[in-house]
Amino acid sequence: MKVRSKKIRESAQGQDCQVRLPGICNFNPETTIPAHIGNGGGMGSKVSDLHIAYCCSSCHDEIDRRTRLMDAEKAELYAWHGVQRTQEILCSMELIKVA
Repeated sequence: MKVRSKKIRESAQGQDCQVRLPGICNFNPETTIPAHIGNGGGMGSKVSDLHIAYCCSSCHDEIDRRTRLMDAEKAELYAWHGVQRTQEILCSMELIKVA
């Protein structure tokens, strides 16, 4: 099941980047977007909004491989850590609730 939530996606605005790629992150919350991490199943298809990371524009370019400044596997690992940190924030904002 793919979760779609406008509130979750909009919550990224003004947040700190949670991916934080060393030497790449711009640490500018004005550029933060909800980056979907993982294989969405094809071109233009996105994974669930539960699998987003608050991500600055520089980190987003790297994890989407528009830039290739670091090893892809290392960038993906940082991205998944960003998802974990973002999920903690979303829980604290009560946008994700655990029974």
